[in-house]
Amino acid sequence: MDLSLLTAISPVDGRYFKLTQSLRNIFSEYSFLRYRLQVEILWFKKITSMYEILEIRKLESKDVLFIDNILKNFSIKDAIYIKNIEKETNHDIKALEYFLKYKFSKSKKLSLISEFIHFSCTSEDINNVAYALMIKDSINQVLLPLWSEIINFLKKYSIQYKNSSLLSMTHGQPATPSTMGKEILNFYYRIQRQFSRLKKIEILAKFNGTTGNYNAHLAAYPNVNWHIISKEFITSLNLIWNPCTTQIEPHDYIAEIFGCISLFNTILIDFNRDIWGYISLNYFKQTSIDHEVGSSVMPHKINPIDFENSEGNLGLSNALMHHMIKKLPISRWQRDLSDSTVLRNIGLALSYSVIAYYSVLNGMKKLKINHAQLLRNLNQNWSILSEAIQTVMRRYNIKSSYEQLKKLTRGKEINKIDIHKFISSLNIPEIEKKRLKKISPVNYIGSAIQIIEETTA
Repeated sequence: MDLSLLTAISPVDGRYFKLTQSLRNIFSEYSFLRYRLQVEILWFKKITSMYEILEIRKLESKDVLFIDNILKNFSIKDAIYIKNIEKETNHDIKALEYFLKYKFSKSKKLSLISEFIHFSCTSEDINNVAYALMIKDSINQVLLPLWSEIINFLKKYSIQYKNSSLLSMTHGQPATPSTMGKEILNFYYRIQRQFSRLKKIEILAKFNGTTGNYNAHLAAYPNVNWHIISKEFITSLNLIWNPCTTQIEPHDYIAEIFGCISLFNTILIDFNRDIWGYISLNYFKQTSIDHEVGSSVMPHKINPIDFENSEGNLGLSNALMHHMIKKLPISRWQRDLSDSTVLRNIGLALSYSVIAYYSVLNGMKKLKINHAQLLRNLNQNWSILSEAIQTVMRRYNIKSSYEQLKKLTRGKEINKIDIHKFISSLNIPEIEKKRLKKISPVNYIGSAIQIIEETTA
């Protein structure tokens, strides 16, 4: 069976193919080869830039251009060539090295110094830097732009619905009102914090040989400070240099990044479930699309499928990332290979997140608030004002204030007349009675609007 959108095992490469294109350009096998080729070439150029110290041939500009074009023109055909070599070597990085040597053989001058390809490197020197670059690009090019779009929508709706009074539900029961804008603002603030945090997490890389001590480097050139050379190389790639490792970079930073992303996702799951609930309560209506069908048998339905899809994919993404958080920072002694197959699934973990982000964005675009239903629910729950009344009674030292309101309201249907009658009976100043009677379930929203305005300013 040929591989296609319909025959792919993973929906990431099948059903959701279009949504994950941006990550495919980073995490596919072809892209992974390209990133590793980039590292090999950059290290070769770093080595040859030290021609005086290492007493090797200096590259001319035409040689540099030749090398750069190997990466610039890297193609699927080249990738297949490398994979065919790997079938014989059973080693992916060695196959990449042989590919580069084959390319260098087409230049007489470069062929003379081709042994400086992969000089003193262990495979993990190449791989860890490639992964660091891939993760950096995925964050900057894909994740942060999508997060920013989600944040902008949340901010927009926080402001748009700042005056839309909402009957709060604590323990699923009617409670002190808020506004729809303030409830969305809560998610805006939480998600914004993770956005800021992700941008600050350092992406580390190492380049120090088989067990992290530059053994081979010093065997060849004992008078060179390879520690400094390593730092110069890593920082030139806009990565943070890890000076102290075993054979592998320990992946702590990946765990930190996935911890941040998974918390962002968890907050978004919370948002999806709340919006799903508000749609169920008819607080939000969804824009209908004529050609779409909500049910195979119930023609009337417009299901909140975008928020459900988002929730499900966020859960899948988090499950993979939680495993990576626990697995990747652990390695037996100086190196074992159990991290390799896990690292190859980073793109899959992020793909489920990206699918979820597109779904929630699509869902938010369809939302239209139903003010009539919000007001209806508020006006059916005058008992929620018992909090305000008993608190004012406490101010005037009226005994058993809480208990009096409990007797009046708990488990009973209370209306405006009942509340105002009780207020009139209180032994408090008339001005306070008038103020309390002006409070309704609709306007008893505290500082909700002020909090929105100050937070989004």
